[in-house]
Amino acid sequence: MRPNIAAVWQITFAGTIATAVFGHSSAAEQKYPPGVSDTEIKIGQTLPYSGPASSFATIGRTQSAYYRMVNEQGGVGGRNITFISLDDGYSPPKTVEQTRRLVEQEGVLGIFGSLGTPTNAAVQRYLNEQKVPQLFLFTGTSRFRDPEHFPWTMGGDLSFVSETRAFARFIAKEAPEAKIAVLYQNDDYGKDHLNTLKVALGSDKSAAKIVAEAAYEATDPTVDSQIVVLKGFGANTLFDVALPKFAAQAIRKVYDIGWKPLHIVPYPASSIPLTLQPAGLDKSVGVITAEFLKEPADPGWQSDPDVQAYLEFQKQYNPGADPNDWSNVIAYYMASAVVELLKSCGDDLSREHVRERVSHMQGIMVPMLLTGTTLNTTPTDYNAIKQMRLKRFDGARWVPIDGIVCE
Repeated sequence: MRPNIAAVWQITFAGTIATAVFGHSSAAEQKYPPGVSDTEIKIGQTLPYSGPASSFATIGRTQSAYYRMVNEQGGVGGRNITFISLDDGYSPPKTVEQTRRLVEQEGVLGIFGSLGTPTNAAVQRYLNEQKVPQLFLFTGTSRFRDPEHFPWTMGGDLSFVSETRAFARFIAKEAPEAKIAVLYQNDDYGKDHLNTLKVALGSDKSAAKIVAEAAYEATDPTVDSQIVVLKGFGANTLFDVALPKFAAQAIRKVYDIGWKPLHIVPYPASSIPLTLQPAGLDKSVGVITAEFLKEPADPGWQSDPDVQAYLEFQKQYNPGADPNDWSNVIAYYMASAVVELLKSCGDDLSREHVRERVSHMQGIMVPMLLTGTTLNTTPTDYNAIKQMRLKRFDGARWVPIDGIVCE
């Protein structure tokens, strides 16, 4: 039976903190901000190792492997990263409990790479009131790119608003007579996409083009009934704003009932192993998504240094993971971004300096971003990634449709 990986990391943490406590004087302890010592940088995260989004648990395992590699290579400024990743089951109340534990009991420097829109939203105000960094989150929702109201919070991937604008332009070009049905998760993740689509189409056109909407809850067993209802409205385009489990169900059901819409899914649901294989690769042909990271399985990237380094990392440090799983690719990218941020802070690893550095990123290159794409922020703009391109699944791999799109 697979051990509980969060528990394993906790055992590692306990041993590390014991060394810190007995190895330094109280005066030395007071020298550093929370989560930092002469030898350690302690960071926290919550992820769904159980529950309806547990397919994303591979993210935590990949990030743990990445930080282990960094530590073996000398750490960050001579300090090892202690990574505490706790299971929240994709349940906001559990996220609150685990996040408070990380901040108030474990004393982490900050929360880095937690996953989920409803889960991160549940602790956003608390972390900002406590002035604890909540950074490089696995969610593209706009509320995590709002420095005016939440200066301690920033998403780390492509903005859902930017992605959906690109989808709207694609629909206008490829299907000018589109009748759009929208399946969406009933939370900020789904509503961000739905509301952006309406704005991008134009208020006068959205009412005519969007012929049906159907929501689902993250705890629902299936979305089969929603797909049947949406087809009944005569839609020829399906915007499928779902997590991998439900996107796979939707793709499979669309095929099984003989519906042939232009089928679009956001990037969180674009994993071949997590979404398309469970749906059936043959049933997934033609599905459209967006990308901002390099695709390891794409023959065009095989000689790329980033991809080669990523594949070597997976082979050496994370051999049980599927290197072509998009969740592992973004986990590798996000952990790299966290390390780059920590390195940029030098010896000043105070929470305030971490926030200052992350709000002043200019042309920061991080492994696996599409060539020419960099991280850029200002104190009033936390939308770090503004470039992407669309791609279509051909039954075996994702194939780029056009060039880079800039937002």
